[in-house]
Amino acid sequence: MSAAREYGLDEDYEWPRPPVGGWTADDLDELPNLPPHTELIDGSLVFVSPQTRFHMRTIRLLEYALLSQVPDAYDVDREFSVRLDRRNRPEPDVLVFRKDADTGPRQTWHHAESVILAIEVVSEDSLERDREVKPRKYAAAGIPHFWRVEESQGLPVVYTYELDRSTDTYSPIGIHHDRLKVTVPFPLAIDLTAINRRPPVAPPKPPQGTTSAE
Repeated sequence: MSAAREYGLDEDYEWPRPPVGGWTADDLDELPNLPPHTELIDGSLVFVSPQTRFHMRTIRLLEYALLSQVPDAYDVDREFSVRLDRRNRPEPDVLVFRKDADTGPRQTWHHAESVILAIEVVSEDSLERDREVKPRKYAAAGIPHFWRVEESQGLPVVYTYELDRSTDTYSPIGIHHDRLKVTVPFPLAIDLTAINRRPPVAPPKPPQGTTSAE
């Protein structure tokens, strides 16, 4: 099967040819027929492969856990791109951002300055990007926290990192098996063995200054 047909395009479709100097972050919103979740790394378009079940369920587990525990000043998005600079607009699997940076329903990317945590679930086709390229770029852009998630015997293992602002590089602060419990960027606990359990639907948080009904 051709790449065009795999993405639902005509066999005669020609992929966009990059201009001199490569594509820019703004081009991702303008180029037609790009596959979903296309990323921009160093001016080049990066197409993602179909997700594995582990990848999908790990993202779901982290998204639900973060949504239920994130402080009111922050919010959570999954598979949403971040503009690091003119030539780099990757798409973390899950991210936490400052709620006051939300510009509305037509927003297509976050500023790096608004993101406090970027999470990448490593896939076979993205080993180098998730382990080396993206962490380096997230750190250079000033994102304070990064988590890398790997698979071990069917369960997620979470490697947590914090930005050393004196070097603009990440320092490892923990490796979490079975249960993730951290205090930064905010207190959080996640049962990593729950990856194959259907997550409960958390009730919405009451507005600040009010209490839940008895």
